[in-house]
Amino acid sequence: MKRKVHKIVEITDLKDMLNKSGKLYGDRPAYKLKTENPNEYKIITHKEVRNDINYLGTAFIKMGLKGKRIAVISENRYEWGLSYLAVACGTGIIVPLDKALPDNEIESLIARSNVEAIVFSNKYTEVLKKIKEKGIGKLKHLISMDLEEHTDGIYSIKVLLEKGKRLLEEGMKDFVDAKIDADSMSIMLFTSGTTAMSKAVMLSHKNICSNLMDIASVLEVHEKDVMLSFLPLHHVFECTTGFLYPLYKGACVAYCEGIKHIQENLQEYHISVMVSVPILYESMYKRLMKAIEKQGKLEIVNKGIKISDGLLKLHIDMRKKIFKEIHDKLGGCVRLFISGAAAMDPEIEKGYNQLGIRIAQGYGLTETSPVVAAGSDFDYRLGSIGKVFPSEEVKISKPDENGIGELLVKGPNVMLGYYENEEETKKALKDGWFHTGDLARIDKDGFIFIVGRKKSVIVLKNGKNVFPEELESLVNRIEGVKESFVFGKPENGDEKNPKVCVKIVYDPEIMEEMYKITEEEEVKDFLTTKVKDINKTVPTYKYIREIEVTTEELIKTTTAKVKRHEEMKKVLVKK
Repeated sequence: MKRKVHKIVEITDLKDMLNKSGKLYGDRPAYKLKTENPNEYKIITHKEVRNDINYLGTAFIKMGLKGKRIAVISENRYEWGLSYLAVACGTGIIVPLDKALPDNEIESLIARSNVEAIVFSNKYTEVLKKIKEKGIGKLKHLISMDLEEHTDGIYSIKVLLEKGKRLLEEGMKDFVDAKIDADSMSIMLFTSGTTAMSKAVMLSHKNICSNLMDIASVLEVHEKDVMLSFLPLHHVFECTTGFLYPLYKGACVAYCEGIKHIQENLQEYHISVMVSVPILYESMYKRLMKAIEKQGKLEIVNKGIKISDGLLKLHIDMRKKIFKEIHDKLGGCVRLFISGAAAMDPEIEKGYNQLGIRIAQGYGLTETSPVVAAGSDFDYRLGSIGKVFPSEEVKISKPDENGIGELLVKGPNVMLGYYENEEETKKALKDGWFHTGDLARIDKDGFIFIVGRKKSVIVLKNGKNVFPEELESLVNRIEGVKESFVFGKPENGDEKNPKVCVKIVYDPEIMEEMYKITEEEEVKDFLTTKVKDINKTVPTYKYIREIEVTTEELIKTTTAKVKRHEEMKKVLVKK
């Protein structure tokens, strides 16, 4: 049976995308930015964005940066996206850097990537001046997003925009007329991890554009949507889905002011779509339900769910009306939450959907530009990451008796390889198939279920496999638990005989409020009892046999993924 998909605009490269979508949505708002005056916003149209890209790209070429590598580092803001496209669409190769990197790692990645220029915000001025003075790598040009004028050898992006506009008006068409090689490296992205471990992923326009078209074919975002940009832009998940996708579809982007301001931003910007990670959605949902419980309205909401579930069977959707109060708390316009970068608790996913807030769970990696699969507007299965995207193929390598094995991906979205790392490229890419390192199963209807990370599986002495993510999902449902980390601890020093343990991060306020316990030992005793209850629901070999508790957050990447390797080092040092 032919798969149902949305009609899409075909694009060959990002420049082609900007031109085609610009003609369709030129007068529509592309960005809604806060000004210094309360309740006053600056609107930048799609046409203005494209003009600014042409101005800045023209100025970059005049600076002698044609064909060069240019990095960008800052918080999420308009100038970040502007710089990215002004480089990628006719100047050279863009190298987005993680805004949370310590100074020594910024220095290391500048050297490794051979960038000749870097665009940055105020926060990075001093460290970048020092790196340039030290003569690190090929770095020659510093370009500030914040300076009003060129100062102390640092260029001002504002001045460059004015200069580029003037040059373009005088007839300099080098950037506007630049031809794009869609198959060559145009984007260099570093995977998360320490500098020594991070790999530089080489992506092309074809990689990114194939993914944009695939997303558009299964998830509809339209010109009236306002998207909240929350995850760091350097990360390919946010870059493709939260930055490039709205430009492709004519939507408007607003920037989140930080995790504490999410609810406020959802309301003031009238957000309809958001891209984020499960830990954020889970915490938002728990807060919403806690507030409902405090107001004594939990029973009313549960009755509403039963009524709306019954109506849905008759194809009548009344969820927005029944749960209007809850929708209003999120701004009243939210229709779609896109979740990725980690697995979501199916109970939370179910909860949002019952309230009429759609959650589309997706899956991808930097190496796949990034999305491989996602729940679509046409088919959905709870707990699944959806079906493989139309232009891609997936298969399970060496499935076990339960159909679980490593997920392999093939398609136009798969990276060109790792920069200057042939050995790792050969390990990851075999016969055109990218080895994801994730274990999964695919059901008879083609829905993919991620089981866990290959490297994190705990292999017991009897040969049984324990997937930490599965147990973490159960532990995280305990009221008062913020997050958890399940790991295998060698029994009596025997690496081949691990016992399943868990480190639990708890919320002291909730522990005191709900259970009237404050001392860590009391918390540990209480959570031990709760973990024993979980053990009764799983096979014996999956039993969690030891717990430790803490209020200290787990070590994470900037997209809130737990750095399991780092956490493992911490827990084993304590033993």
